[in-house]
Order: sequence, then C-alpha cells, then structure tokens
Amino acid sequence: MTSAIVLGGSAGIGHAVVLKLLDRGHVVGVVARGKKRLEKMSAEFGDRVACQSADVADPQALRQAVGNLIRDLGAPAIWVNCAMATSFSPFSKVGPPEFQRIMDVTFMGQVNGTRLAIEHMASGRIICVGSGLSYRSVPNQAAYCAAKHAINGFSSSVRSELKRDDRDLDISLVQLPAVNTPQFDWALNRMAKKPQPAPPIFAPSVAAEGVMKAIDTGAREVFVGRSVLQLVFAQFILPAWMDKKMADSGVDAQKSDEPASRPDPVNLYDPVDYPARPEGSYSDDATDTGWIVDADYARLAVFGGGAILLFVLGLLIG
Repeated sequence: MTSAIVLGGSAGIGHAVVLKLLDRGHVVGVVARGKKRLEKMSAEFGDRVACQSADVADPQALRQAVGNLIRDLGAPAIWVNCAMATSFSPFSKVGPPEFQRIMDVTFMGQVNGTRLAIEHMASGRIICVGSGLSYRSVPNQAAYCAAKHAINGFSSSVRSELKRDDRDLDISLVQLPAVNTPQFDWALNRMAKKPQPAPPIFAPSVAAEGVMKAIDTGAREVFVGRSVLQLVFAQFILPAWMDKKMADSGVDAQKSDEPASRPDPVNLYDPVDYPARPEGSYSDDATDTGWIVDADYARLAVFGGGAILLFVLGLLIG
C-alpha cells in the first residue's frame, strides 16, 4: 500500500484529504497539534492511519514526528501541507507576535514540511494547499494573505530547483475558495460578528477533490471553484477596481449574522476542543460541487483567444 503524510490532517480540509486518501486505499500519516482529535482518528481508522502530535511551526518537533511516521509507514509517495492559522482582525490591531505566529504556521509550516518531504521522498507528489487569497488579498486577514502569497513564491523556486536536479518530485499548488472548515469557529476574531467563509461557500470535500486532482495529474497549479478564477483574473486585469471592491465589501463578506461570543475559543497558540471532522458550522450554506481546473490550462484559455476572454470577463462581472 502507498503511504501518504498530511500535515494539519485532524480537522478541516486536511481531514477531508485524509478521508479521500483512505478511500483510495492509502495508509496515511497525520500530523496535527490536537491530541484528542488524533486519538479519535486512531480509534476510528485503526492501523490505516498513524498519528503524531506536533506543531508544524516547530521544525525540530515536526522532524521528530515525521521520522516516527516514516519508521512506521515507510517513505511516502504523497505529501500534503495543509496546516494553517489566521486572525480576523484589522492589521492595526495585530501585534508582531500574532502576525509572526500566523506566518510561522501558515507559511513556515509548509516550508518545514516541504523540506522534510524532499529529504524523505525519492519520488511522488508534494501538495501545497493555497488559496485564492494568494492572488487577491482581503482586508482583516493581512498575515494569512501574506503567508499564502509567500507559499506561491516559495513553491515556484523549489519546483525549479527540483527540475534542475532532475528529481522525480512534483510540487503542486492547490488554490482554494472559501470553505466551510472549523477555522471560522476557532480563529482569533476581533470583529463584532462571528466570522464566516465569504460566499460562495464550498464543502471541504470539494477542496479535497482539488488536492486529489493535483495528486493524480501532477499539475503545477489547480484552481478550485469559480470564485478563485474570478479573484485571480479580476486581480490581473483590474487590480485597482479590486482594491476598491475589497474596501467596500471585503470585510462585510467575512461577517455572519451571528454576534461574536466572548471569549471565543482561539487555536492560534494552542489547540481547542473540537471534533475530528472536516466541516465547520456553515454546512447548510455550503455547496458540494465546484469547478476544479488546471490553472495553466485556464490561463491559456483566457489569454489564447478574444472570445474566451470576453466570456471570462462576463463571468467576472456576473
């Protein structure tokens, strides 16, 4: 059986990816901080999963956890970097330690994971989970958006190095839309309302299908959801207009109608008590279908013909 490792696999999109990999018959190593969720996964899936508790922002702890997984499962053929953290806060209220922590988890966690993947994998796929916000940032999530932008630059550089060294390893970026995950229940929030995924909202299974497409094809980059294509191409064509649009509606789109509870559970520095599941609190508003496209093909389609460009512009305006 082929083994896989998923960082950030105890909840949210990472957990949805673990379920997809298990459905395909892989054995999966999971790294996350939440020990209770990892214990539940071990009890539920038995020897099909191996779990290790570690903070992806701590390179030494992560190295030890990965070493334990590889000792038990062997070197993986699939590696998925999925851990993240954010804060729904104006930049002026985010102090240096908080900003650094979000960068350490969301960006450096992927750097630390990719380094270990390259060390241990002779061949296979490395998947870095990104976001449409890596192309078009939104207000109130400056650190998270900065981290997602950084993942793009980091992945492109390392991909070129691997090609230069003739390594049989592919690095894929999977750029995701707003997904119904637990982050909206446990992220640090300074807004008066509880945060929500900015509509349209997608189920975690859609995001996991995007990761599966990258695993199956080795695509350089995958866009998931029409909203990601809208963000990417609108930002390319009309960046000043997008600045104004985000100034007008970018914050309100992230607010639900529910008042924020105080104190909120916050997982920024320590895990919170939450079930081991992909979904957050917005399942009733989430769709379980969405576009999943090779980003390079999408770019060729847009810039390869005037009629297609007009069509895409129509989608953006619509």
